[in-house]
Amino acid sequence: MSRRTLATCAVAVLGAGSLVAAGCGSSNNSNTSSGTSSTASGGKADTVALLLPELKTTRYESQDRPRFTKNLKQDCPNCKLIYSNANQDASKQQSQAEAAITQGAKVLVLDPVDGAAAAAIVNRAKQSGVKVISYDRLLLNSKPDYYVQFDSVAVGKQQGQGLLKALGGAGKSIIMINGAPTDNNAKLFKQGALSVLKGNVKILKAYDTPDWSSDKAQTEMSQAITAVGKSNIDGVYSANDGLGLGIVAAEKGAGMDPTKLPLTGQDAEVDGVQRILAGQQSLTVYKPVEPLAEAAAKIASALAQHQAVPAGLINAKVNNGTADIPTVTLKTIPVTKANVKQTVFKDGYVTASQVCTGAYASACKAAGIS
Repeated sequence: MSRRTLATCAVAVLGAGSLVAAGCGSSNNSNTSSGTSSTASGGKADTVALLLPELKTTRYESQDRPRFTKNLKQDCPNCKLIYSNANQDASKQQSQAEAAITQGAKVLVLDPVDGAAAAAIVNRAKQSGVKVISYDRLLLNSKPDYYVQFDSVAVGKQQGQGLLKALGGAGKSIIMINGAPTDNNAKLFKQGALSVLKGNVKILKAYDTPDWSSDKAQTEMSQAITAVGKSNIDGVYSANDGLGLGIVAAEKGAGMDPTKLPLTGQDAEVDGVQRILAGQQSLTVYKPVEPLAEAAAKIASALAQHQAVPAGLINAKVNNGTADIPTVTLKTIPVTKANVKQTVFKDGYVTASQVCTGAYASACKAAGIS
């Protein structure tokens, strides 16, 4: 997949109930901001910054950003939202965070490009009395105030169990295409998957894929096919759907039939769901973004307005190497062709108009999706 440049606009969430876009520009800009907004009483609005990590995984722009924006507007009608996407650049994300603090952000909702490097962002925020919520990926070796997450080890276990089932049991040989080495979640996905796969399958080749890049995953898979021989590969562990796109492209390029090779995924992206319906991917792991964004927005709203975080919201603590961080942990759902209609389609996470296009129309019809 080629790197895409998406337009990003900061959004001010105003008390009148409207979204006002301002400061629009390329996602390559260091920061996009909405300027200054006022509360209905004439005072300065509370300001929250949402800092997302990358564009390769499509859910951040299509799911996390709009859902967090909607929930923050509901919980804090007078809050102003500063939005930035770092496009997989840790130094850019640090600049974006600095700009948000300078613009008066009281809370950073931060999904780090690099969980360890982003400790500098947390420390800088603390110096200015700014609260930090670690969003989706854990901020390491620092003291964020809260963490909102899916259980990444459990995700890896679900992927491993699904792959083992699709392979028909133990004794098979696989290629393992993991996520970005800078992403702590990728390490946890791998940990969970290996807890199931180790001892049950032979891992012929394994890769950690920089930037979660489907292009690099395609290169890795092509290298693996050349190194071990296509007839020796029984299946592929893919850490997410985006990597799966490159893996299937490499299989097709080598003359292999993707419907004969079990493949995992994650994020229930449109192309991943299409591959599941077409029989080219065995499963994806559905991470319902709505409760994640809702929880983050509730915490951010409370912190921005100097209110108590809603009772009962925090259900865990996670140690990040420095401290035990109060955490909201959410569950995930393995999705296969057997339950795709009752999960991601039923929830409206993906729609028939998105998925059932072109060559996938007949697969949708066969699955009763219209």
